[in-house]
Amino acid sequence: MKYDAIIIGSGFGGLVCGHLLSKQGMNVLVLERQAQPGGCIQSYRRGGMAFDTGLHYVGGLAEGQTLYRLFDMIGLMRLPWQRLDPDGFDRVTIAGDTFALAEGYDHFADTLADTFPKEREALHRYTDMLRQVQQLDLASADANALQAAGAYDWLTTTFSDPLLMNIVSGNALKMELRRESLPLFTYAHGQSSYVQSSWRLKGDGNMIVRSLTDDITSHGGTIVCRAEVEELIEHDGRIVAARCRNGETYEGSLFISDVHPTQTFSWIRQSKMLKHLFRRRMDSLVNTFGMFTASLTIKEGALPYFNHNKFVYSRPNVWTFYDERDQNGDIGGVMISCRVPDGDSACTRQVDLMTPIPWSQCQQWEDSRLFRRSHSYMSWKEDTYKRCLDLAETVIPRLGDTVESHYTSTPLTYRDYTLTPCGSAYGVRKDYRNLMMTMLSPRTPLPNLLLTGQNVILHGLEGVAMTALHTCAAILGKELINNN
Repeated sequence: MKYDAIIIGSGFGGLVCGHLLSKQGMNVLVLERQAQPGGCIQSYRRGGMAFDTGLHYVGGLAEGQTLYRLFDMIGLMRLPWQRLDPDGFDRVTIAGDTFALAEGYDHFADTLADTFPKEREALHRYTDMLRQVQQLDLASADANALQAAGAYDWLTTTFSDPLLMNIVSGNALKMELRRESLPLFTYAHGQSSYVQSSWRLKGDGNMIVRSLTDDITSHGGTIVCRAEVEELIEHDGRIVAARCRNGETYEGSLFISDVHPTQTFSWIRQSKMLKHLFRRRMDSLVNTFGMFTASLTIKEGALPYFNHNKFVYSRPNVWTFYDERDQNGDIGGVMISCRVPDGDSACTRQVDLMTPIPWSQCQQWEDSRLFRRSHSYMSWKEDTYKRCLDLAETVIPRLGDTVESHYTSTPLTYRDYTLTPCGSAYGVRKDYRNLMMTMLSPRTPLPNLLLTGQNVILHGLEGVAMTALHTCAAILGKELINNN
């Protein structure tokens, strides 16, 4: 059987593409190497509870806002969403002082201006820039201009108070804050929709996975798990089939990879279309840092639910703390997110602690694989968890006393599950100084092979959804974007 489109990888980008194409009547096949679809939005079960791997909150879901129309189009607005506190959807604590980031562009600026009155004009300039970004087409000249500007330089030029610059960036652990490379457009797109409105799912990430996979199959599509691609076969300058480790070969007219570009192009062993210079560029791509996550099971009734995220920093070094760990390994910043309680309970049963981990910190164990790690690695994980907990307890006193059990993951975990080099949390590092080398297009040198996912245009749930829309528009036409 020959499929209209074969999608390799069932992360969020792959599933959104599968939904959009199958809804248009295309015969779609999704291939997933793991036992279940979903990539970093899937959940796993421990002790009878479901824990998320990468989903924590999403922005711009109110009617008329950035993601509402697209999420409605792919059926995700039917899921139960919890709107976070409009007077402080995120709370940023730096050196013991806490600041609320409020929903709504003007409300955001005015709330912080109450504490920083001399920066009121700068704050409104900041939110005007965020608002502008949401109105831009990803391929427009204005978007390209913002991609060619540095986020850190723009912020330090706009704000005269360094503390305020750290505060407005303090909830940006959903991206890699790197002073010397992060484009302003990437920064702004990652922040703006959350200021519009911020939401948590009332449940686990598998609700999103099930919604998308159920729709794909109801549209006539097919999803095959434990189908690990090991070769893309090229003939006459086009990909004609995907050969999998399970012995199956699947033929298709179009192919979309939701897998890291370096891995994707390594599957094409013989090619007339992939030049040596292009392969060298793909192999030289630098990836963003990974994340350490501690998923906590909380004793029943022990911790009241908080309807916001907490970002905690020991010092005002939001942009550099992950590279400045003390010799004793102290954690300088942590994000704290909790699950919406089930039923009428006022208390949460699950809390996640997250902190960036550069690859260098776990590189000594890079030759190990899942379920075959050394004792030293397990000790390092436990030590990192305790240091995250220590910092979290500065805003949630005695949090450790409420913990029933905990489970941890590192960049090595993500590398082995998702085939992402270095366990990168946000894909390929975009560099405003060298956009031609670091900004990828959904199109590739092979006319029927396209890319999607966080490595291409934008990362995060919103960014990957928008990227998938652009990937599918390359197949179905720009009207797909114009109608959304």
